Amino acid sequence: MFRRSALAAAGVAAAFTLSGCAAFSNAPSRPDDGSIDVVAAFYPLQYVADRVGGDLITVTDVTRPGQEPHDLELSPKQTAQVALADLVVYEKGLQASVDAATTQSGAVLVDAGRVAGLEPMSHGGHDDAGADHGEEEGAGELDPHFWQDPLKLAAVGEAVATKLGDLDPAHRATYLENAAALRADLTDLDHEYATGLAHCERHTIVVSHNAFGYLSRYGLDVEPIAGLSPDAEPTPADLARLHALIASDHITTVFGERLAPAQLARTLASDAGVTTAVLDPIEGLTDQTSTDDYLSLMRANLTALKKANACH
Repeated sequence: MFRRSALAAAGVAAAFTLSGCAAFSNAPSRPDDGSIDVVAAFYPLQYVADRVGGDLITVTDVTRPGQEPHDLELSPKQTAQVALADLVVYEKGLQASVDAATTQSGAVLVDAGRVAGLEPMSHGGHDDAGADHGEEEGAGELDPHFWQDPLKLAAVGEAVATKLGDLDPAHRATYLENAAALRADLTDLDHEYATGLAHCERHTIVVSHNAFGYLSRYGLDVEPIAGLSPDAEPTPADLARLHALIASDHITTVFGERLAPAQLARTLASDAGVTTAVLDPIEGLTDQTSTDDYLSLMRANLTALKKANACH
């Protein structure tokens, strides 16, 4: 049922040829337990695949814990893993090396961004007409961070279930049931956000990079310090604008992240006389969050948001 296609085998050969003839002894082997081999491009997609496939599949996340997904460069071994997979769950346009590897793969593909329905990049709710903001480098682009909307992530779970059912018809009902259970959990989470952020003294949040735009569906105005990339540098005008916004909107907290450099958030908060806290974009796990999962991290984010914006 899970025979490797000729295209997948060719992809493996290409991967190792391009790597300078790396030794085939380092090539990844396929699971010998009969399970479906799934490659996930980064953590939220791994979470979905694990929830939907359970013990019937083997999932490999090619973005290692603590690594920023935007910066991922696949190793030859990882390229071969993509080529050998039965199913690859990725987001086209987010990680160029994963996009390239899928062209060498005979795997069934789930483009999570297409399934979720990406929306235009948000540039904050306080932009002045004609302002030259650093985060506008991505103007006109679609926001890839769809998993900040739990219902969009639920749609990806259903797409994964459908593809797994095609690969493994004997367990189709199980995959669909697991996807339904995932949607129920994510619907509950969506309700928690909607009710938890409905009555707040403030509705503006300042975050380290532009990864939280989908939270606007809960009434938040999201103001990023940097742009789409966590490594982007804001201009002095950006920082001055945010400093004035913190004062005018009585903002108490500047949110930093675990995977991104925290210095900009700390400096802005210190200059403005406010505190810092962590808002996790959930792009990947770290040593600090190794025992967490998507649901617990989203709920920790909600607690931080409610505290910062005095929600009741």
